[in-house]
Order: sequence, then structure tokens, then C-alpha cells
Amino acid sequence: MQLKSLLLGLSTVVGAAPAFAQQTLETIGRPVDQGMGFQPAATELARDLQWLDGVILIIITAICLLVTALILFCIVRFNRKTNPTPSSFTHNTPIEIAWTLGPILILVFIGAFSLPVLFKQQEIPEGDLTIKVTGYQWYWGYEYIGEDLAFDGYMIGSPFTGGDNRMTPEVEEQLIEAGYTQDDFLLATNTAVVVPVGKTVVMQVTGGDVIHSWTIPAFGVKQDAVPGRLAELWFNAEQEGIYFGQCSELCGIAHAYMPITVKVVSQDTYDAWLAASKEAGEYVEVNALLTN
Repeated sequence: MQLKSLLLGLSTVVGAAPAFAQQTLETIGRPVDQGMGFQPAATELARDLQWLDGVILIIITAICLLVTALILFCIVRFNRKTNPTPSSFTHNTPIEIAWTLGPILILVFIGAFSLPVLFKQQEIPEGDLTIKVTGYQWYWGYEYIGEDLAFDGYMIGSPFTGGDNRMTPEVEEQLIEAGYTQDDFLLATNTAVVVPVGKTVVMQVTGGDVIHSWTIPAFGVKQDAVPGRLAELWFNAEQEGIYFGQCSELCGIAHAYMPITVKVVSQDTYDAWLAASKEAGEYVEVNALLTN
């Protein structure tokens, strides 16, 4: 009898394993301790920005090496020992033309690649989904336009007034219940922006008190939230997962405790989450609704 019960229990666990596997999202966009470089690019905008950064890095490195080489050449060639009688001319037309045209050509070259990237960010396409986000001291308010759904997002464990913000057993329990780990402390919020993968999302950004800034590094987006103004940004996330961001405009004593969480899920999961949240009249945790 005991053996039969044991086998039955094992079969239940094995059978439930796929279900448990469905109830997790990979954390992709997050800061890494002592890490260098960018977070993995999850949108076309982020890839463009990272590529442009690489190109400009090559250009400025070449300029620094050239200037350093010229300085060393002058030190060696025109020091007092090797050149005791310095020249007294005041003009050198070829050199003046070169150091005027050179920077102009470099700036034109950089502009030819950077302006299209800027225009792509600023030209807002028609969105499959529009969300209004309002920054407050010190949390975010989200409203899904046309869906009768709105909720606020606070950092898990934060009194949102600049209090202790320490890891405690209660905070750890809150993180685990929301599907996070201790490593996500100071990053995870009690609610998340849930969007479908592969869809164009337009964020309407404003501020409710002072200037804030809504930023997701892995998406390559950052937009100031200015009171009295409505700005827009857009993104199209290409991979399901969890992405973290942070208010990026100094906004008061608890500025450091104003994170952003975005969960990118499948269309089916998004539809189920949206229906459940609208029915409940509030945010419903998406983890329990994840599907393959």
C-alpha cells in the first residue's frame, strides 16, 4: 500500500512538472553586479542603439589614438633638445583646412547613422496596445487605454517613502509569492506591466507631481514623465521574459526605490491575463496564467 501511494505521488509530481515549468518567466533584462556593457537587446530599438554605440566607440577611440600619437610626435620632434630654435610662423593653411574639415566630416558621418535611429524612436507607430503611465513620488500608475484596467506599481518591500528598504522575511515572502527571488529585491514591483510578445506597445508618459523618467534598458527606451505634458514612446519586445527598469530622473528622497517591471508573455497568456484582471477589477498576477 505504501509503495502504491509512493508511485502515485511520483506520477503526480512528474505529471505536474510541465505545469510548474509554465509558471515561470525568464528574467532577461536586469542589471548584473559588476557587469559591463549593455543588457541583452530585446527590441529593434535597443539593437540599433547598441550598434550605434559600438560605431561611435570605434570613432572616438581612433580620434584619441591619433591625438595621442600627434602629442607624442610633437614631444619627441619639437622638444628643446632636438629643436633648439623653434619656428615663428603664425599660419599653416593645409593644417588649418585639415583640422576644420576633419571634424566636420566625422560629425556628418556620425549624424548620418544617429539621426535615423533617433527618428525611429521619435516617430510613434500605430500601437497594438496603448498604456498610459504616470510617475508619482514614488511609484508608477498604469492605465490600459480602452480596456478599463488601471493599477499602481510599488517596489516590493518598499514603504515608498524612503524607509528602511531592507530584506526581511516578510519581504522575501512577498518576492517569492510574486515569482521573484532575493536577487530581484529593489528591482521587482508588486504589479507588472504585462504586454504580448511581438506586438507594438505605445506608452503615454506623464508625471503626477514632479519629473520622473520611465526607462527599460533592454528595450532601448527612456522618456521623461513631465507633469502637464503627455509624451510617448514605443517598443516591440521580441522575447518573452521579465524586464526591469528604473526611474531615471532624480525625483526626491525615494527616487532609488521606484523600479519598473515589464512581463512579456504570449498572446494567449496576455488575453487570459487581461480578461482575468478586468473581471477582478484589479491587477491579477500573470504567473498562474502562463501557457506554452
